[in-house]
Amino acid sequence: MATDLIELKNLGKTSVQWLNAVGIRTLEQLHEVGTVAAYCKVRDRGFKVSKVLLYAMEGALIGKHWNDLDENYKQRLLKQVEEFPSG
Repeated sequence: MATDLIELKNLGKTSVQWLNAVGIRTLEQLHEVGTVAAYCKVRDRGFKVSKVLLYAMEGALIGKHWNDLDENYKQRLLKQVEEFPSG
């Protein structure tokens, strides 16, 4: 199962496997789905995720280490997750 996600900053083997399990296998697919939706898909699939996965995926998309994301930025992401329709 080839994926370019493993090459991204912040994403390790487990994160990539979780993304693959919900049908996200490329950077392009991650961009299309978006960080919040991708995080919710992984969470809703039953994987035990933490908010660090959310930050890591966002950081991967914008080329930053997840820990370098501004605290307000992180809070906005968490709010989007809370407001995301479950399903």
